[in-house]
Amino acid sequence: PERRNLADVRKGEYEALAQKLADPEWKPDFGPAVFNARSGATVIGARQFLIAYNVNLNTRDRRLANDVAFAVREGGRAKRDAAGEIVRNPDGSSVKVPGRLKAVKGVGWYIDEYDRAQVSMNLVDFTVTPPHAAFDACEEEARARGLRVTGSELVGLIPLEAILLAGRHYLKRQGRSTGIPERRIVETAIQSLGLREIASFDPDEKIIEYRLARDQGRKLLVGRSVTGFVDELSTDSPAPGGGSVAALCGALAAALAAMVANLTVGRKGQESVWEEMIGIADRGQSEKDAFLRAVDEDTDAFNKVMDAIRLPAAGDEEKAHKAEALREANRGATLVPLSVLERTHSVLDLARETASKGNPNSVSDAGVAALAARAAAEGAYYNVLINLKSLDGDDAWASAIAARAHVAVSEARRRAEAVAAQVEASLRKD
Repeated sequence: PERRNLADVRKGEYEALAQKLADPEWKPDFGPAVFNARSGATVIGARQFLIAYNVNLNTRDRRLANDVAFAVREGGRAKRDAAGEIVRNPDGSSVKVPGRLKAVKGVGWYIDEYDRAQVSMNLVDFTVTPPHAAFDACEEEARARGLRVTGSELVGLIPLEAILLAGRHYLKRQGRSTGIPERRIVETAIQSLGLREIASFDPDEKIIEYRLARDQGRKLLVGRSVTGFVDELSTDSPAPGGGSVAALCGALAAALAAMVANLTVGRKGQESVWEEMIGIADRGQSEKDAFLRAVDEDTDAFNKVMDAIRLPAAGDEEKAHKAEALREANRGATLVPLSVLERTHSVLDLARETASKGNPNSVSDAGVAALAARAAAEGAYYNVLINLKSLDGDDAWASAIAARAHVAVSEARRRAEAVAAQVEASLRKD
């Protein structure tokens, strides 16, 4: 346990290493306990992505910032007696009073550039203490000392998950639905944490996943305007094609289901289903994003087939390599629409729930969601079948996939028809 914290292992630095190695308690996990003056030692620590995060205070007093830091960081502060003296253990070390937050290191400092003090923290495991928990704890401790938090600062990059956790946290506190587009959740987090108070904050620069996507430099189909996508679709280029359109239909279906759910949350007279509708909206957003990814995945899979077709096949070795590449590419091109087809079941369930329990003024939207989901299922099914025709010599795999696709499309048709009957009955009755 005493080696779990890298700071404890490093304590004493290089100069104290010889003395530390002489202590049986610090026997190395591997190799002799011999100090090598020339090489020193190598210490490797494994942890979650570290988030360097600073919370701003409306004071220039570093001591006040330090006091807040001691209250929130895991290591806490030295315990003091009634006379204000530090209480010590038998070995002379100070007795510690732990702080509020686990997996947090922190200190207070004053920044000339900002003309204010900050609580500077390293969040070493954001799954234990995410940024919003650190921000809220600092806000509470600051208020208890007559201070006010004036936003925060992110140093370096942050995982998307940490930002989404924050956005959803503050949306729930506001009594709002969390089933909204990802970018809106991100913006809620940015504004709630005050990440633009002292410097600019561009999510495409600061969020790891967005930065990587930007740096890849590939123009995604889903990044185009509706007109741009349809125009590209209408040309003589074979991709994007029906598979991408099927995936887009699925995304539209999921988006409509989420919309109906969000239009129900906050509506008077339907309080009993608000929580359920928030859950449906969350699921709808997740399904929508998965379908949108499939729009480009389908085109990418087709392009891999074309790349395999273009491989040379002069000799036996090249022919064998090309045949294997084609087999793998055609399998991939088949599995993408199959995943779209099977995913429509979930969206059809969302459409059914919103049609029966959602905002009655939007029942037609729930019906259109089911129709779009059925179109996605039928279109994806066609693409599975046509891709299976290209799998020469892979009969067993193709037969298994065909059977799976047939079951999936039959189930999608059944669910879609049930929603259609439900919606029509509701509309005619009204």
